[in-house]
Amino acid sequence: MSPPLSEPIRYRLTVEYDGGAYCGWQRQKDCLTVQEVLEKGLRQLFGHPVELLCAGRTDKGVHATGQVAHFDAWQPRSPETIVRAVNALSPSTVAVLAATRVSTDFHARYSATYREYLYRLLDRRLVPSALDRDRVWCTPGRTLDAERMRQAGATLMGTHDFSAFRAAGCQAKHPIRTVQRLELLRRGEELHLIMGANAFLYHMVRNVVGTLVQVGQGRWSADRFQEVFQSLDRRNAGPTAPPQGLYLTRVEYPQSL
Repeated sequence: MSPPLSEPIRYRLTVEYDGGAYCGWQRQKDCLTVQEVLEKGLRQLFGHPVELLCAGRTDKGVHATGQVAHFDAWQPRSPETIVRAVNALSPSTVAVLAATRVSTDFHARYSATYREYLYRLLDRRLVPSALDRDRVWCTPGRTLDAERMRQAGATLMGTHDFSAFRAAGCQAKHPIRTVQRLELLRRGEELHLIMGANAFLYHMVRNVVGTLVQVGQGRWSADRFQEVFQSLDRRNAGPTAPPQGLYLTRVEYPQSL
């Protein structure tokens, strides 16, 4: 092995994982996490401890197709070697899609300018999914009215105080966020909600989805949804949607990084 470098090299990873296999992203004492699995493989590859920092610390059961993380290493490795080696050393429920050498100014979390999530809703009546039970939310009862949900959700576009959808325990310094994309797309028996913003509050997407489902099922009007949003009170909003339907799909950064 070559001698350590005088200064570390920073690498960026794009990662995909099945959140049902882990207790979330962040390393925990008594429960397997995505961070722990990847750091173990990287430690074996580089020969020294590695700390991964990610764009968004997903909860237990939440999936990712485009999570981004970075780490510093004291041994040079090609991106191709990193991808092959870490995937060979990791369970099949997590995969490194790409590795890139980046500037030490790059930070997976703090440099991010945009994050996008997908939430999958299965609203076929009566029959749950056998194959995707850990990857969608099977909403009970009736087919969701996507148009009503679009009308209600339109009020979220732009820069607002999202306290009504902020979970207890959120550590963000303030509740102001800018939503740049909110789409509801019918995909056969599924309804896909795509939400993109500069950043998200704790459980923000799941709380929005849980509240929009009240509208889609005809329990709430679009006007009531807007009133709840403007109340800035989480107690007025709908239930938190379960984690298994949520996917972190995309993170964007300035081109200079």
